[in-house]
Amino acid sequence: MTLTASTRTQRTRREGLPAIRENSVVNSYSKLLKTVRDEGLLKKRPGFYITVSVLLLAAIAAAGTGFVLLGESWFQLLIAAALGILLTQAAFIAHEASHRQVFESGPANDRAGRFLANAVVGISYQWWMNKHTRHHANPNTVGKDPDIDMDTISFQEEQAASRRGFGAWFTRRQGWLFFPLLTLEGLNLHATSIKYLFTRHTAKGRFRELSVIGLRLGLYLGAVFFFLPVGMAFAFIGVQLAVFGIYMGASFAPNHKGMPIIAKDVKVDFLSRQVLTSRNIVGRGMNTLLGGLNYQVEHHLFPSMPRPHLRRASEIVKAHCAEHDIKYTETTLMRSYGIVVRYLNRVGLAARDPFDCPAASAYGR
Repeated sequence: MTLTASTRTQRTRREGLPAIRENSVVNSYSKLLKTVRDEGLLKKRPGFYITVSVLLLAAIAAAGTGFVLLGESWFQLLIAAALGILLTQAAFIAHEASHRQVFESGPANDRAGRFLANAVVGISYQWWMNKHTRHHANPNTVGKDPDIDMDTISFQEEQAASRRGFGAWFTRRQGWLFFPLLTLEGLNLHATSIKYLFTRHTAKGRFRELSVIGLRLGLYLGAVFFFLPVGMAFAFIGVQLAVFGIYMGASFAPNHKGMPIIAKDVKVDFLSRQVLTSRNIVGRGMNTLLGGLNYQVEHHLFPSMPRPHLRRASEIVKAHCAEHDIKYTETTLMRSYGIVVRYLNRVGLAARDPFDCPAASAYGR
């Protein structure tokens, strides 16, 4: 759903995306921020992150030890799957470090994030910082949010309508194919981030990142092919990347997919833009399973807020939104997946079948 300038007034209430808010509402974010700060919710929790990181690194080391001891066995694929899960959890903390959620010091956050992203997960921290910062500044905004740019998946009807041939066939079914496609997302994340370092000469610390990622990749592949037969080694890598891709994609997809899309020329105040384009996921254990991404509304309003404080912040934000008549969206994880699939399928209908006859369609064929 895209909000344009010409339809702004008529669709404001239906879409829940106000183009212009009263000054009292616009300024209310300052009051909300003060409330959150006064409760100490922006105070860092390094002990939490250090504990989780140590446990994760220990689990990864245990998986590596099990890999060596198990030897040539197809049970290695279970270790590959576990490794995919552990690396996703490490990526969550790298993401939080990039938002300055872990330490008070910016450089300390960068060092932690760079280590986890480059040396542990194997993707570029600088690439993630560049892409994710632009997303946070303008979520679901056409031409500004890289997460809704046309790629394999079309997120806007205009994108879908431009597809031809196999691309059009795929796009018309993209909702159903979205989750199977995530099996390739792990490979895509690695390849895209490395490509960024090779092609963006202004990337900060790119030689350092390339060196660390290259060393990590060499050690990983060398160990897998040294201890396992070729076929089993490829299967191990495939399973690890598939689990990593599915887990990453399934964690980030519920956040904004299917929420209102803002046209480039529409102005929306910060509070409304961040709340109305984001979706929270409720349920037991979601904060651990999704690395704090389940509180997407609060994460966008207070990106430097540590994960342990997001739950309390959500109570404050929900009450604030109710007071100012701002729609606050939350649902369960499985329902969010249904919303994502239906949304992508609806967008995909704009991809014209190359065998359709426009004239016949006009007469209701």
